Amino acid sequence: MPLEPPVRVVRELTSRGYNADREAVTLLAGADDPADAVERAVDEAPADALTLTADHVRGVLADATPDAEPTGAGGPSDSDADSTPADRHTTSSTGTETTTDRGAEVTTPPETKGVERGGESARDANADLRSVDVAGDITGESTGTGEYKHFVATFRDRYDKLSKKLRGRVNHRPTDALDSMPGGSEAAVVGMVNDVRSTASGHWLVELEDTNGVFPALVMKDRDIAAHVDELLMDEVIAVEGTLSDDGGIIFADDLHFPDIPRTHDPSTADRHVQAALVSDVHVGSQEFAGEAWDAFADWLHTPEAETVEYLLVAGDMVEGVGVYPDQDEELDIVDLYEQYEAFSERLKDVPGDMEIVMIPGNHDAVRLAEPQPAFDEELRDIMSAHDAQFTGNPSTVTIEGVSVLMYHGVSIDEVIAEYPGDEVSYDHPHRAMEHLLRKRHVAPQFGGRTRLAPEEKDYLVVDEVPDVFHTGHVHKLGVGGYHNVRLVNSGCWQHQTEFQKSVNIDPDVATAPILDLDTLDVTVRKFV
Repeated sequence: MPLEPPVRVVRELTSRGYNADREAVTLLAGADDPADAVERAVDEAPADALTLTADHVRGVLADATPDAEPTGAGGPSDSDADSTPADRHTTSSTGTETTTDRGAEVTTPPETKGVERGGESARDANADLRSVDVAGDITGESTGTGEYKHFVATFRDRYDKLSKKLRGRVNHRPTDALDSMPGGSEAAVVGMVNDVRSTASGHWLVELEDTNGVFPALVMKDRDIAAHVDELLMDEVIAVEGTLSDDGGIIFADDLHFPDIPRTHDPSTADRHVQAALVSDVHVGSQEFAGEAWDAFADWLHTPEAETVEYLLVAGDMVEGVGVYPDQDEELDIVDLYEQYEAFSERLKDVPGDMEIVMIPGNHDAVRLAEPQPAFDEELRDIMSAHDAQFTGNPSTVTIEGVSVLMYHGVSIDEVIAEYPGDEVSYDHPHRAMEHLLRKRHVAPQFGGRTRLAPEEKDYLVVDEVPDVFHTGHVHKLGVGGYHNVRLVNSGCWQHQTEFQKSVNIDPDVATAPILDLDTLDVTVRKFV
């Protein structure tokens, strides 16, 4: 089947190292001789241009000779433009890990192989239906200078936001009010975890801090809630209910509550069958970058099978970076940081130009390490301008056609795995660590640990609104699951195992591309190795 003119134009421009905005593609495809128009548009492009604009194309077409011969290529047929995918779902996913077969439950989504480039795309026809909105972005809003008052502001904002989610569930009393209550009274307190330690008898003493002071809660080792003490991280906000001791100086805990995601959460879904590819950790510049696998992924995006994949969300670590871990320079294929981003931009050119792309930074990227991380600066955006991508901070909530996706690179997953005592939360199951972050309603609750945190006027890392999808990366392991109807996706990586990863016993899941159905929140994992 011959390719439609817009698709041929995009292919030709991509092969020459150029992108074009949608109106420019439409103008070139509608020319009497699209091939000649593309040739002249490229020849007359400014020397530093990577994206051809509609104004530039109009100028080229205005200078065209009147006797140019048309190629005779027709436009897309009505049947192609209006076709509906045959495998359209009508119900949304629950917390179980599902395949596109609605009747089956499996431990991982299906994996399929990528195929070669070819076929036609319906993305242009759907361009007017797309929408991308970003919230919670620190970019341009950072005011923290490391002063004491900024730390106080961050933690006060965290406490205010998360305590509101708990006060409706317990009869909260401030810590100073508990001091004046008689012994034996029923009591509850909402506070930030200030300390956790075991007693000589094996019980747990949890100190909770609010804006008025500190109050201890004793969790007996034989109570069911004792298991939850192992899940606690310093600085997270919880609620404890129980009974005051006879002297009123301690709460004997009966219940422990996290801010958590409501079990009744009803996720939003798109009004049409449209998909998003969720990837992360590309690591261009590393000797272990899986370049051929990325090429296969980009080729597949050009096929009819992928024509409903209209969004690409990249959750950080576009490049390998420089000086990120010991002896990294010995594993670099590209030693200059800016050349790494230039090489990544070349790989980005292979992605269809009519896809919407959103990118956040990670800990290997050239932004500040402390979270929340602002988006890439203007110099790096210019380097990566082959596509008209949206650049936003880490974390950010990206709403696509009504579906809210919390994008977070995922450094704090290391912290959750290290602190959790059981094997069920591990690098082999990163989505289970993600569950704990949602339960705590904070993507990086522990200050001063493995995750660098920056003090700001407010805490941008609080999960204030419940997302429909939680998308992370960082740990280079594939994990797909669900928690209280929130779809969880850790997307693996595009880098084979490095010597450093061997030293910390990480066996990466390479060249995995989870494909999210925005109308059902189902996920299919495609493999390109």
